[in-house]
Amino acid sequence: MKQFQPSELLNSLPKQFFASLVKKVGQFVDEGHDVINLGQGNPDQPTPEHIVRSIQEAAAKPVNHKYSPFQGQRYLKQAAADFYQREYGVTIDPNSEVAILFGGKAGLVEIPQCLLNPGDTMLVPDPGYPDYWSGVALAKAEMVTMPLREQNNFLPDFKELNLETLEKAKLMYLNYPNNPTGATATKEFFEETVLLANQNDICVVHDFAYGAIGFDGERPLSFLQVKGAKEVGIEIYTLSKTYNMAGWRVGFAIGNASVISAIELLQDHMYVSLFGAVQEAAATALTESQECVHELNDLYERRRNVLIDGLQGLGWQVTAPKGSFFAWLKVPAGLTSEQFADILLEQAHIMVAPGIGFGEFGEGFVRVGLLSSEERLEEAVRRISKLEIFKK
Repeated sequence: MKQFQPSELLNSLPKQFFASLVKKVGQFVDEGHDVINLGQGNPDQPTPEHIVRSIQEAAAKPVNHKYSPFQGQRYLKQAAADFYQREYGVTIDPNSEVAILFGGKAGLVEIPQCLLNPGDTMLVPDPGYPDYWSGVALAKAEMVTMPLREQNNFLPDFKELNLETLEKAKLMYLNYPNNPTGATATKEFFEETVLLANQNDICVVHDFAYGAIGFDGERPLSFLQVKGAKEVGIEIYTLSKTYNMAGWRVGFAIGNASVISAIELLQDHMYVSLFGAVQEAAATALTESQECVHELNDLYERRRNVLIDGLQGLGWQVTAPKGSFFAWLKVPAGLTSEQFADILLEQAHIMVAPGIGFGEFGEGFVRVGLLSSEERLEEAVRRISKLEIFKK
């Protein structure tokens, strides 16, 4: 069969670091080992029943068997605006300040193509969500990383950005609660971000994927809650984590009208429309009882406490995350993140994500997901306690 070569654009895309890890885990599973998978970010709980009922009822409506409006149903945009007013006290115009997305990832990868020209500079966190890099590549842009260091609470230090970089930068990505570190942002940091963006004409995109997940009584801050934020950027919100709707592929961008317009223009050329029944169910999730969200947050906090308390009991100096459903654990001295991940997999049959897969400044850490039951997390701690490097 004739082999057709992929385009230069496809060849320029970043390699999927975790593909080899998933393959390695599969080999251990095929050999009959009981692998505790703490390395991935796929929510393990079902979508709440009232949301499932909503899509079941909506799927039977003939109107939803037709093309939906290309830019999404107005009722879903209104639901998103109402959600932000209720939850964050932020006033949003549903007609001009909301874009419906085919999942948060789609929006994050699309935005650089909407706002950047080849050679323009984009600022991204390091460590950070690897698919940010995909957006840079597809836009043929240049990427400058902003180190997230433990001593700065995993917030970027804007003083490290030189004048030349700031002059060239047109786009900045931030993500709090943060994947992979579990850190949260402060009001003061977001205020500093707005000031920097205004002074340098930089559009800020805040990835708020874990916005509903905060611990110790602290609720994660929306970027749009800070004065002037809507003037300089947008926020990406996905229903995947808040409502366990990862497979439904629905989210929205919200904020600056010019950015929203650019997203909708690109999507007009790329997609037809999101299935109407999914849009009805998404509106149900955003507007009806949020008790399921509170219960889910409590579940993740209990899991966090089981894992962190257990590991600290082994003498492992780990820090509890403040948000998200990830823990960012410092690797024992003398090992790289990949070496330590291999030890956990090969000797304890536990999968974690090596920090280097999230960027240069992820080295020295591993990411652990809170997406297994408390019993499985307790079992993981027991297995780790038997490793030679943790024996007292």
